[in-house]
Amino acid sequence: MSDIPLLLGHRGARAFTSIPENSFASFDLAIEQGCDGFEFDVRLTGCGRALVCHNPKIGSVTVSRARANQLRDLPQLEEVIERYGNRVFLDIELKVRGLEPKVLAALRNYRPQRDHVVSSFIPDVVLELKTRSAAIPLGIICEKRAQLARWPGLPVEYVIAHESLVDEHLIAEVRKARRRLFIWTVNDRNGMLRAAKWGVEGIISDETELLVNTLRPKLD
Repeated sequence: MSDIPLLLGHRGARAFTSIPENSFASFDLAIEQGCDGFEFDVRLTGCGRALVCHNPKIGSVTVSRARANQLRDLPQLEEVIERYGNRVFLDIELKVRGLEPKVLAALRNYRPQRDHVVSSFIPDVVLELKTRSAAIPLGIICEKRAQLARWPGLPVEYVIAHESLVDEHLIAEVRKARRRLFIWTVNDRNGMLRAAKWGVEGIISDETELLVNTLRPKLD
């Protein structure tokens, strides 16, 4: 994983809609296609499980109210870290508050041997994690200018910015602060080439096959 930028699947290989996003099959496909790792989402169930899913509701079940006998077919955070933490880069996105002790326990019990980051849109989650563990690598996710304006005051190593927010000025500011910049979600070839030319540290994409073929084409 010495190649820069890191090529990361968004919720796995999300463009392949025949495979559920945030699933083992989707993660495996992103890796098989040549990605360095993947981003995935974590929510807290009503019974206290750290469940891998993006949406607050799955079918008729609200995740935050889910009981132990519900949503059992979805991966749990611990399973993903145990299965992939020694193989690829993991971007663990916490969608809600309350997961902080769960993710720290999982990282303690299944210590990843590869680099990883715990990220969130929620500044309070980032601050709580840093209070609990000074060593954990953290990232703030930004989709709007107002969110982006907060990153310099947060204890993060990674700024994970939406493609629409990234320009040469932001790259210079992040680099000056000695942080790492990931850009999401880059789904077209020109955007991938531009991000790589800018020298960002990571590119997150739904189009994992296109991402790898664009930036690391196989030599015949």
